[in-house]
Amino acid sequence: MAINLNKNSTLSDINVTPLVDVMLVLLVIFMVTAPLLETKNESINLNLPQVKTGQKANMTETAVIVSIDKQGIVYLNDNEIPQPELKKKLEILFASRSKKEIFLRADRIISYGNVMIVMDLIRSSGIKKISMVTEPPQRKKSRK
Repeated sequence: MAINLNKNSTLSDINVTPLVDVMLVLLVIFMVTAPLLETKNESINLNLPQVKTGQKANMTETAVIVSIDKQGIVYLNDNEIPQPELKKKLEILFASRSKKEIFLRADRIISYGNVMIVMDLIRSSGIKKISMVTEPPQRKKSRK
């Protein structure tokens, strides 16, 4: 078998090693960052009600989320806020927004009255669209 050692010949093989290296680095980056981007407000420990007929919430990164934990503490996004200040903060926050929508998350053991008080504060700040956030029911594991 003769090997052509001509210096003017071109190499026709493609080296895929750098491509594989870049792809593996990107895979690791996406695997690390995907859980961080999955949902918002996971730092507030809530036991949301489970319903069968709920719809998937269309929460974007700019969505405003009001949460009420089991002690009745109100959070605006991830920040704790006293109930009397909620109306004023929402008015300031939504002053320049055209789409006025809030996602309300409340722990399942919080009283209906507390949820209605917060909803009243939200509505009195000029926001008419309030979406209640729930969880889908957990499926029972089938036995084999």
